[in-house]
Amino acid sequence: MTISKGPQAFPRTEYLRRLAAVKSQMEQRDLDALVVTDSSNLTYLTGYTAKSPSDPKGLVVSLHEEEPTFILRKMDMPAALHQTFIERGKVVAYPEALIGNAEMDGYDALIDFLFEIGNANGGVGLELGAMSVHSAEKFKARLPHANIVDCTGTVTKIRMVKSDIEIVVMKEAAAITDAGIACAADVMRPGLREADAMAEILATLVRGANGKPGTMIEIPYLCSSPRTGTSHITWSEDVFRQGSQINLEISGVRHGYTAPISRTFSIGRPSDRLHRVHEAGVAGLEAALVTVRAGCTCSDIAKAIHRTIEKLGLKKESRCGYPVGIDWMERTASITEEDTTVLTANMTFHLHLGNWMIDEDFGYVISETFRVTESGAEVLTSAPRKLFELG
Repeated sequence: MTISKGPQAFPRTEYLRRLAAVKSQMEQRDLDALVVTDSSNLTYLTGYTAKSPSDPKGLVVSLHEEEPTFILRKMDMPAALHQTFIERGKVVAYPEALIGNAEMDGYDALIDFLFEIGNANGGVGLELGAMSVHSAEKFKARLPHANIVDCTGTVTKIRMVKSDIEIVVMKEAAAITDAGIACAADVMRPGLREADAMAEILATLVRGANGKPGTMIEIPYLCSSPRTGTSHITWSEDVFRQGSQINLEISGVRHGYTAPISRTFSIGRPSDRLHRVHEAGVAGLEAALVTVRAGCTCSDIAKAIHRTIEKLGLKKESRCGYPVGIDWMERTASITEEDTTVLTANMTFHLHLGNWMIDEDFGYVISETFRVTESGAEVLTSAPRKLFELG
């Protein structure tokens, strides 16, 4: 028996809209085919969210075909047939013999396909930033007559501006994120292991909110005293204690889309130092949100933050945020004073006032996910913007 199509996260028309935007970029760069290998871009263009990062796979977008062709490992073919909008004939499996093979791999199947469709001598776009040097060299060696163009970031930049239906899904993810913060405030207490607290938070992120379950887990970050100056680390075997500070960064996930948030907690009365940093962080975050509107730049937002927090005695060396959507981060822009990227309506950002470089053993986090509108910022996350004091 053949596998059936699963419920689609978005209608076919939405995927065709995205592909049309990609093809417009291809025409401008004189490309006959674009090979998409970045996993987030694969999700964006097809709905595929299965994870097999070590196995080469790729989507071949042709100017002359309505649907792209998805080429991947044979054992992953049923997942692609089930999850994506693509018709069966456009999902091509390569054999298991290409797995663990020192001479050939799945990228050889992609190159063979380019020969089959007559694109081996034309303009071929590659996401070289998503490939190893070895894989990139393979494409160049086997396609000596092709005009290979580096298209790293091409699809990702298109992803920056969300459709209204994408915003709906991100709001679903945001509701799950908020539920995770509420769970954290309920379960964290003296004597509880960080690991046990995270188990409860993760369960909430999977159960979801408003009848919408989480569809995946993005790596959550949690650290408590004396490790609050550490960024991007996960939970430990240590226990919370009276007086512990806890920094938490999580995101709900819906169909690959995220809406991250960070909050700081204190078991018992927070220190005066933490109070001061929190007040500066909230002031900076709110100054940023007031600045946001279509037409402003990432630089404008960063300058508003720095002006505000420095008046309150706080400096922040790390960037103040980044675009967000599929798989937590879109590598296209940064909220820094140097980034002059102009914001347009329906861009979405993780605005992060996390500051881990105050001292090696002391840091603080607060963040929100927001949507850019013509008139301002719409904050998608809604957990209380407070320093949580736990009993």
